[in-house]
Amino acid sequence: MKIGFFETQNWQKDLVEKALLNKGANLFFSSQKITPLSLPSQKDFEILSIFVDSRLHKKVLDCFPNLKFIAVRATGYDNVDLKECAQRGILVANVPSYGENTVAEFAFGLILNLTRKIYHAIDQIKEKSSFSLKGLSGVDLRGKTLGVVGAGRIGKEMIKIAKGFGMKVIASDPFPDFTFQKEMGFEYVSLEELLSKADIISLHAPLNEKTYHLINKENIKKIKKGAYLINTARGGLVETEALVMALKKGILAGAALDVLEEEGEIKDELNFLTKAKAWEKTLKNIIYNHILMDLPNVLITPHNAFNSKEALERILNTTILNIRGFLEGKPINLVKS
Repeated sequence: MKIGFFETQNWQKDLVEKALLNKGANLFFSSQKITPLSLPSQKDFEILSIFVDSRLHKKVLDCFPNLKFIAVRATGYDNVDLKECAQRGILVANVPSYGENTVAEFAFGLILNLTRKIYHAIDQIKEKSSFSLKGLSGVDLRGKTLGVVGAGRIGKEMIKIAKGFGMKVIASDPFPDFTFQKEMGFEYVSLEELLSKADIISLHAPLNEKTYHLINKENIKKIKKGAYLINTARGGLVETEALVMALKKGILAGAALDVLEEEGEIKDELNFLTKAKAWEKTLKNIIYNHILMDLPNVLITPHNAFNSKEALERILNTTILNIRGFLEGKPINLVKS
């Protein structure tokens, strides 16, 4: 069976070959991502494994007539058209769990950078050789309220860390875990109440039809004045125009973002601009993203929260198990359309 691994690094190749060559797999590796404007020359794959920057939507799927299985090397799978895959009989698997602590640790790193102005202090010394403390006064976390939107695996790690900092925690989640709530001593509230009470809001929800623009022009006005917003989940959870407005008006004191709405186009603007027809909404968000990049109270990182040595190894090991399960007729970690 021909298997294509895309968006790969050299170290991944050796591990995959050791695990799958004895299964009779015909393996192909490429650092290339798969998008409508970046298609591989070979298209006879029966299995594809992709990372976060590939886009397997209808027009791309049309190019792979033999495709039977997609192994996404991530927890999120919004870059795959699940309905189209279901119609074609293509199974899709993801990595449900690989780095709850990894992402939570990074999110708290962003919180500390934002509230204590660590990045600005370092940048000031590197760029200006200045040791002045002017403008570098921050705020303590102890006693502040952390609002966790999406208290799943990663959200729970956030709650544990927040408790270590002496923070009060409130959480919003459609599936509350009351046993964990009792153990950690926090409160479940509605999203609206969370926005109005939290000093720091951290997003850890999946992106789907129900959570798209979870933070939007209407409810962003309800955020407690002077709060901070952290997003290490998915860019589409936040309406970009609303975020810019809230920062400009002082509703938010700052934001730290590891993900952006339309971040795929931001990473590859040249290809986007060469399309026959520019998408008005996408172009608008790209412009707003550039405004965010220039705001002094916004920190942006390149979708890096997952990126630890240990987490990458766990992602690849689970992906190998997903592919082996499919080859053996016992698929695991399948996602539903």
